[in-house]
Amino acid sequence: MELSQKIVGGRTVLLTQEHNSHGAVTIALAEPKANSGLVQTVRGEKLDSSLELTLKEQNTREQLEKQVEQSFYLAGKALQQLRDHRLYRSTHSRFEDYCLERFGFHRRHSYNLIGAALVVDNLSVVECAQIVHILPTRESQCRPLTPLEPKLQRAAWQQAVADAGGKVPSTRIVKEVVKELTRATNVSNPHYVGEVCLILAKDEPKLRGKNKCWGIVSVVQEDSCHLQLWHETVEFIELDYLQSLNYSPEECTQMQELATRLTRLLDSGTLEKAGYVLLEHLGKIRHPYLTPLEEQLLRLLERESGVYRTEKPTELNDSGRRQGDDALINPRAG
Repeated sequence: MELSQKIVGGRTVLLTQEHNSHGAVTIALAEPKANSGLVQTVRGEKLDSSLELTLKEQNTREQLEKQVEQSFYLAGKALQQLRDHRLYRSTHSRFEDYCLERFGFHRRHSYNLIGAALVVDNLSVVECAQIVHILPTRESQCRPLTPLEPKLQRAAWQQAVADAGGKVPSTRIVKEVVKELTRATNVSNPHYVGEVCLILAKDEPKLRGKNKCWGIVSVVQEDSCHLQLWHETVEFIELDYLQSLNYSPEECTQMQELATRLTRLLDSGTLEKAGYVLLEHLGKIRHPYLTPLEEQLLRLLERESGVYRTEKPTELNDSGRRQGDDALINPRAG
């Protein structure tokens, strides 16, 4: 008999699996007590009992989850605490998976909410509040401000409120103010070499066929960037057609390694049509890692093309990735 825990309808229940003549039967027993020492099964992995939440932590988690479902500011503050204190660890090994399954939030939306809450906190400081008593009412109004220094955030918001006639400015007004302000302060381009960005083709002819492709910023100019895709370099992309994926430095490095693997396969000259289909898929993924299936397919393609490298990757930290034996990029746990 194997015991495990599972969240059902927001409640943690104790499950047991028994076998009879008809096969395996899963039975829900009861809510387990905190600190029971039970080894849990989370997303198919055996996790140590130290990952269990105390009763206090469980209550905190439930309160924060309710806040996430309310306003964008409370949601951002709650998500920040859930992430920073790893209060998702009893049921999920990764914060991104927890947000997706619990709230339906994809990674970018979760981090946008966290960033928006930090912006509101900055706009609420005394020196800004004395001048402007109006705060953002939507996460989208904060988004253009997040790349700015705190002082510039406050200056941009004050100007946006003024341009809106003393009312809450629209997202469009905030974007325009930020664009003008950053130009005036010589920090018009928020991107940096090595950053992973997404192409938003919109109606730009030279970007046709490249919409939603990710790439590595290789050159940063005042109003544009050069982006290195896995199959080509696109020069002079204006800022309106670029979207940062907000990956951490480590995640950017992982994606650079993935781009190198894809380029090496392309240069091998041995790819068949099915191989190109896989590379095109990987060239548009929206997560900074490979799933186990994606990694397996890429390894197979590398072997068949004769470009597979059997070198050990740099050891990763405890961010949730599993280190493989010979892959250049390893899928995250889960």
